[in-house]
Amino acid sequence: MTVKLSTGDRNAALDARAAAYAGGVIYVYSGTQPIGANAAPTGTLLGVITENGGAWIAGNPANGLKFKPATAGVLQKSDDTWRMTGLAKGTAGWWRFVTNAEDDGSESTTLRRWDGSIGVGTGELRLSTTAIDVGVPVSVDRFTVRQPG
Repeated sequence: MTVKLSTGDRNAALDARAAAYAGGVIYVYSGTQPIGANAAPTGTLLGVITENGGAWIAGNPANGLKFKPATAGVLQKSDDTWRMTGLAKGTAGWWRFVTNAEDDGSESTTLRRWDGSIGVGTGELRLSTTAIDVGVPVSVDRFTVRQPG
């Protein structure tokens, strides 16, 4: 028999994740996603997604990202504008969501991190473009994650 989760349990798990990551940010990298979120990032850091593209400092939730309450086993970004400004030129390949805690990006089995796919019409994180250029703003069109049931 397979494990099956109720919608209420799926929503509760996602809401707990949303609470843990509230005030955090998403780092966008070029290249291929590493084997797991414990690993150091691969590729070039292309930008940091924050609320409205504002400055963010670990330990301070100002300009950190927030979520809507989960519904039907789906977690979505808040209605706030999520945006980044390109730090380097390249093609967005994957993302890493970090909490509001200090995270230097080195390999870690204790820090909370979340990696995923990125695209324009596909992926959990959908950008206005995956062609990133220095100083050019890029908006997040959608961020949606499903909790398997």
